[in-house]
Amino acid sequence: MAAKKDIGKLGAATLIATIFAACAAPPTRAANIGMASFYGRDHIGRRTASGSRYEAHALTAARPTLPFGTKLLITNLANQKTVVVEVADRGPFRRGRIVDLSYAAAQALDFARAGVAKVQVDPL
Repeated sequence: MAAKKDIGKLGAATLIATIFAACAAPPTRAANIGMASFYGRDHIGRRTASGSRYEAHALTAARPTLPFGTKLLITNLANQKTVVVEVADRGPFRRGRIVDLSYAAAQALDFARAGVAKVQVDPL
């Protein structure tokens, strides 16, 4: 009789482990698609959350949780232009935005004039 109880416990443990594994699936690509904006001139020279100073001509980005120094491939979905940036700050702090970029990155993606663009963000 004790053997049957052990098998039942093992089956329940396997079921629970399977459920947790399914819930821990990696995020979909859709989670990395959204609107990007860029830092304005008033931020030049200010300290970022990483301690470095913002430089408009550096290829940097702000993300809420990725470690500083993480390289990201940013793709402008309207024109397929890409740029590699480094996370140097926290943000963005506007609703609906998934990344803030330096002015140089916005120029490379060809949206500096528009101010915002729909992008895909892929950590490298």
